[in-house]
Amino acid sequence: MTDAAPSRDLTGWRCAPFTGAGLTHDCYEKGQGPGVVLIPEIPGITPQVLGLADHLVDAGFTVVIPSPFGTPGRPVSGGYMVGVLARVCVSAEFRAFAVNARRPITAYLRAVSRDLAGRTPGRGVGVIGMCFTGGFALATAVDDVVRAPVLSQPAVPFPVSAARRRDPGLSADELTQVKIRTVESGLCVLGLRFSQDRSAPAERFAYLREQLGAAFEVIELDSSPGNTGGFASGAHSVLTAEVREEPPNQAHAARERLVAFLREHL
Repeated sequence: MTDAAPSRDLTGWRCAPFTGAGLTHDCYEKGQGPGVVLIPEIPGITPQVLGLADHLVDAGFTVVIPSPFGTPGRPVSGGYMVGVLARVCVSAEFRAFAVNARRPITAYLRAVSRDLAGRTPGRGVGVIGMCFTGGFALATAVDDVVRAPVLSQPAVPFPVSAARRRDPGLSADELTQVKIRTVESGLCVLGLRFSQDRSAPAERFAYLREQLGAAFEVIELDSSPGNTGGFASGAHSVLTAEVREEPPNQAHAARERLVAFLREHL
């Protein structure tokens, strides 16, 4: 058995700046096959985020990881997380507290997605957002090239009020465009969270179920007291920190459903 989540380093990843929607960030790329944009969680492209990224590469995808915050490859620590969070919370690029908001970073991520879709095989690209960036993935699905948006523990806007707990992390107009796509082109959305995760509140997923209906597939892992997976009540990162491979746990199964979802729609 291992108590550690899968972790990797930057070996083999190609780095180049990408400019879109008036923003420029480094992007890391690796792999061959249909394209997937993996948006890192706070504090950035950590070894655990790279563990997920390399898993997707090994599964046959071309993965691009934008780096809008943090130091790529740096391990997680409390001080590192607090420092990055303090910076992104006040950034107009992310609008961490705003409700019914268009966020500048999502226009940039759509540009990254269009570029990747134009040079990879398949019917379009997948976009995965996690934690702080969870809802950003849904906002990219306004663009037709995004065929498989994935929201893992979406935490923005920060759920400090009832309105923010229900807010899906994009503007009403953007959500309407996503809803139209679910009807007209069969777009499906995958969402993942732990049942007791207050930073990615149940109200947010409930609202998305109301809006998207059967097009919103939800994986909710039980983190209540005495749960069979042995998850702590504070379990949060479904696809990274909580995954165990030897033996595989329920978060591992969720990660495998993610891979299957991407293959089905790309």
